[in-house]
Amino acid sequence: MPRFKLRRRELLRGAGAVAIALPWLEMMESERSARAASAAARRLVCVYTPGGTVLDNWRPTGTEQDFELGPILAPLASQRERVLVLDGVDMKSAVGEQNQSGIVALLTGTPQGPNGFASGPSIDQVLASRLSQGLRLPSLELAVRWGTGKSHGLVSPIDITAFADVPTFDPIMPRLDPAKVWQELFGAAPEGSAEAEWDRSILDALGERYTKLSRRLGAADRQRLERHLEAIREVEKNLASLQACRAPTLVDTSDYDPLSGLHHPSDTGADRDPMTDAAIPKVGKLMTDMLVLALACDITAVATLQWSDTEAKHTLPWLGLENHVHFYMNDGGYQPEALTKIFTWYAEQHAYLLEQLSQTPSTEGKSLLDESIVFFGSNLQHPATHAKTDMPFLLAGSGGGLRTGRYVKKEHQSHNDLLVSLLNLCGDPRATFGAPAYCTGAMTGLT
Repeated sequence: MPRFKLRRRELLRGAGAVAIALPWLEMMESERSARAASAAARRLVCVYTPGGTVLDNWRPTGTEQDFELGPILAPLASQRERVLVLDGVDMKSAVGEQNQSGIVALLTGTPQGPNGFASGPSIDQVLASRLSQGLRLPSLELAVRWGTGKSHGLVSPIDITAFADVPTFDPIMPRLDPAKVWQELFGAAPEGSAEAEWDRSILDALGERYTKLSRRLGAADRQRLERHLEAIREVEKNLASLQACRAPTLVDTSDYDPLSGLHHPSDTGADRDPMTDAAIPKVGKLMTDMLVLALACDITAVATLQWSDTEAKHTLPWLGLENHVHFYMNDGGYQPEALTKIFTWYAEQHAYLLEQLSQTPSTEGKSLLDESIVFFGSNLQHPATHAKTDMPFLLAGSGGGLRTGRYVKKEHQSHNDLLVSLLNLCGDPRATFGAPAYCTGAMTGLT
């Protein structure tokens, strides 16, 4: 008869991700050793921003460990030791239309296929079956102010980063409506459901599980468990303050039209939606908060967040800029000063995401960021020329043994090799990914 093994994370997940630690039990020894031997990241987050960067204002100065962030990345100063800045990585597999090919290749490492979409799956979807096994959602795709310009609010090679891990590599449309996302992720559980029962009395539910568990324990472990339950009962009235998994506050987003691209379908961005554009910061914050809490609540372990699409034909009035993002990229001539303001704002949003991940505990007693890999990328490097060399890539988190607090320079290495490394950091051992012609193996120097 196989030996019974207690899986701590599964028990905590069943309790709604409430951080109520079990005492050390003799039967945990094998699990503890196995966990220590595996350094694979438990979560993957991918963040897309449009338009590349102003490289001279983005690029740090200095050496690998003694460097200064450039003006665009300056908002990440408080997160400097949690970030790895990559320089000299080229998106060689971005073959096709100048804007579309970059967003298609970003997470797939493939050129555009005959239908304009990817010719392979994206890494988030490949890893979803591994990292999110047994969770409610395999992956969570979110987007803010999506479907602008020529995409007309519809799925298009202009606006998709995630592609299914199936033979047809179907494009996956992100969730757009923040109120609907909140309801889907954190809305009240149906009456009589298992989730509703946990919500009513988590400790009672745990007590029932512990009772069943105690029947399978030795005498010493049973005594430890009973003493532990008695201690838990003493703090039951303060349980709410210990709960890491809580729904974020649902702010009023009635002034934001998630389908604005359908209702304002101008190719040029001339048909504007100023009310929706003005709501972007609060909607982006809510989407970020929901992403973090979806990870904390073990709803999913894989998430992507898109800040618009490759067109980005929306305005940013809070920055004092009257025209849409693409206007400053090339429609109105290349305007690096305005773009620096835009890309610096995106860096502020990156910093907020990392701060929330670093401050949110996981069920394993660490922070979410400690156990995760976060990848920040774009569809190109130079907004006007559409060059895809020296891509503005950032990594963050400590999952898989990633060593952050560094500025790592490469000699025009293919970004496909970076995708291989991200897969490896998350426990996938493959040595190639995407189009083989653009892949030489895992990128060295990340761990």
